[in-house]
Amino acid sequence: MLLITGIRKDIKAIFDHDPAASNIIEVLLAYPGFHARQFHRLAHTLYKWHIPLIPRLISNASRFLTGIEIHPGAKIGDGFFIDHGMGVVIGETSEIGDNVTMYQGVTLGGTSQKRIKRHPTLGNNVVVGVGSQVIGNITIGNNSKIGAGSVVVASVPENATVIGVPGRVVAVRNLDTDTIERLPDPVGEKLENLEKRIAELEKRSDKYNGRKPE
Repeated sequence: MLLITGIRKDIKAIFDHDPAASNIIEVLLAYPGFHARQFHRLAHTLYKWHIPLIPRLISNASRFLTGIEIHPGAKIGDGFFIDHGMGVVIGETSEIGDNVTMYQGVTLGGTSQKRIKRHPTLGNNVVVGVGSQVIGNITIGNNSKIGAGSVVVASVPENATVIGVPGRVVAVRNLDTDTIERLPDPVGEKLENLEKRIAELEKRSDKYNGRKPE
């Protein structure tokens, strides 16, 4: 029953997050993210039973068929939705909560070669944007969002929005008032000031080059 309930939640997540999903047959037959998740259910069960080799073979077959690589050791909650999915990599000690959405090209990577917790932990209701890299034994808090192309190497609080390289928190949602508080962005401000300075110097340069010699 737990298996059936989990699969139903995965299907519901697809309908909740992808308006292109038209019917359940299409989801069952044409969604590689869903297929990769079900392959992982089997591989992870065998992995927990300490069965050698076979879990990795299942994971490898899943990668070949879907373009999504999930290590059998990764722990994944219900309602997991990988949209498009090509190029997604989820490392061995990754932990993913319930109702997490992940887009193509995402990596949950490790920073250590030791057999320790070396991959990220994602809370519930997290959204990870296209091409994002979440690296190391860090925690992404519940309800947080990671913008496309971000590289996140430090833990993120709950209800936060993260963007950039390296990733930085730019907003936090207040659940009590359902409002978003924009945080100061010193890096962005410095870049904006630098752009203004460059524009000013270019104007001076143009003026100097256009000056007739006395």
